[in-house]
Amino acid sequence: MPSQKNKEMKSYLGNPLLKASNVKIPYTQEQVEEYIKCSNDPVYFIREYVQIVDVDRGLVPFIPYDYQENMIETFDKNRFSIVRASRQIGKSTTVIAFFLHQIIFRDNHAIAILANKDKIAKELLSRLKRAYENLPKWLQQGILEWNKGNISLENGSKILASATSESSIRGQSMNCIFLDEFAHVPLNIQKDFFTSVYPTITSGNTTKVIIVSTPKGFELFYKYWEDAKNKLNSYIPIDVNWRQVPGKDSAWREETIKNTSLNQFEQEYECNFQGSIHTLISTDKIASMAHAIPIYSNKGLDIYEKPVLNHKYVATVDVAQGKELDYSIISIIDVTSIPYKQVAKYRNNQIVPVAFSPIIANISQSYNEAMVLVETNDVGIQTAHVLHYEIEYPNILFTEQKGRKGQVISSGFAKTQNPGVKTTVAVKRIGCLNLKSMIESDKLIIKDYETISELSTFINKKNSWSAEVGHHDDIVMSLVLFGWLIDQQYFKDVIESDISQSIYESHVKSIEEDLLPFGFIDNGIPDTIMNGQVYAETIDGDVWTKVWNDKFKNHKILNR
Repeated sequence: MPSQKNKEMKSYLGNPLLKASNVKIPYTQEQVEEYIKCSNDPVYFIREYVQIVDVDRGLVPFIPYDYQENMIETFDKNRFSIVRASRQIGKSTTVIAFFLHQIIFRDNHAIAILANKDKIAKELLSRLKRAYENLPKWLQQGILEWNKGNISLENGSKILASATSESSIRGQSMNCIFLDEFAHVPLNIQKDFFTSVYPTITSGNTTKVIIVSTPKGFELFYKYWEDAKNKLNSYIPIDVNWRQVPGKDSAWREETIKNTSLNQFEQEYECNFQGSIHTLISTDKIASMAHAIPIYSNKGLDIYEKPVLNHKYVATVDVAQGKELDYSIISIIDVTSIPYKQVAKYRNNQIVPVAFSPIIANISQSYNEAMVLVETNDVGIQTAHVLHYEIEYPNILFTEQKGRKGQVISSGFAKTQNPGVKTTVAVKRIGCLNLKSMIESDKLIIKDYETISELSTFINKKNSWSAEVGHHDDIVMSLVLFGWLIDQQYFKDVIESDISQSIYESHVKSIEEDLLPFGFIDNGIPDTIMNGQVYAETIDGDVWTKVWNDKFKNHKILNR
């Protein structure tokens, strides 16, 4: 039989750095005390025993900075943590060090490392393995499995590494899931993951979810982060940017911007959420739009405000084929007063056009028989016809052709009128411009997260507007229909308001405030000016041609 000393030296598959299973090591009293101390304090364990590979110095002790200690303590004490972090602040190293502590000192503890790419997940696991190999043997657990994608220890704990996907951990019982760079996982995979896997994670009372990412666009990571900040979910938010890293100063910032770009620096180091470039709605405006939690949510219907007696509502409808590709949409807008408000939204990519009509009728009926405008370019014509001719919904809007004006909302007496509207180039152009004006001037309030997300990827393409590749624009297109509708005289008469005029007055007021001169200048212009009178005024050496408008009580600048 081998001696006790030889047993103590036995390694896993010839790796002298790893302790094999079923190997007993005698502990000194000092080691026992140290083991207990490490077990109770992950920060102490990491500071004293974890080593990492530094690019410049090779293998070095990992001495956490203050913000890294805060991350570790938050992970340890809370079930749900979300970290918005700059690049190059050691976020992955911090998480890996924490997991090293968990698998050593927690029996039967299962952890999943999930990243946007399988290769990245396995690289993170390799870092943990390297740190494990450099632990003293008396701190190690015996190894049962040790490969590129899995680690299993004799205390029953294990770690697996995989790409984030719907099936990455399906059927497995996990104590902790780490989602690395979650903002960079495609949106459809984000949603599929949380729909199919998340319920099994949270079924326990002690299971943990740790989400860490550098921001990207206004997608699911953005939603969870904003909800965490506003205490609308259970995640504890941790914000880390480059300023917290010792050694990084303004000179480093300037050099980094010079070598990359300001836009890239603001996203990856300042941790700003940014949508696509060239979006219809300005990125600053999108960033300032706060989403709300629906008061009711079920099977694609999200309600933000219940119907109010005597309020006026509009339902704009975009119809898809129901083949799990594009979505069929109903947007409900309260148009009782300005600002208009999005109060409900229905979104479904499985419902067929014929079955969609009763849903439109039911939802619109509940909102005081809302006016319904259906897009009829493709299968929408079928939906509109069923809604009008079979269901006989009383408040569907019709359109007719009016020569150069193109399509207009019909008052109901035209010989050739059709239910719904075709989204022509002109309809889309007018709708997009009005939608932009309404949102950016706060005349249309959007509270739905998915709508804001779509707006952040609704970009200019070949002199038109559509979703960026890999994203959807179905909700936005329903709002584009609304943008076209507000320009229609029929709508203005029914609603008894003109939002276009309200937007114009807001712009004029803003311009006047920006150009407001200091003090009073006697420029020779008479105090009384007749309506429509054109006159010249000299300001700072420049001659401005203006015309007075009695109705709006302002001077319109013609030219300079």
